[in-house]
Amino acid sequence: MSLPVSKEAIVGEGVAKGATETRRVTRLIRLPEVQHRVGLGRSTIYRWISEGKFPKPVPLGGYSVAWAEDEVEAWIATRLK
Repeated sequence: MSLPVSKEAIVGEGVAKGATETRRVTRLIRLPEVQHRVGLGRSTIYRWISEGKFPKPVPLGGYSVAWAEDEVEAWIATRLK
């Protein structure tokens, strides 16, 4: 038997009344998308990760990883400056 759950508990954090900022959700992107965005190959990306030159991926479970889209975008922005 389950207990009643509030809508805020299901959705996540409640939104304060009068809040004007939009809440940005971090999207995770997989290696092919990262390669497309940065124009680098798999080997270069992983080598630069080990050298501290590229954002580290987030483990998803098993052997699956993904990158936070905002970290990749920030890395691209620093390269363009």
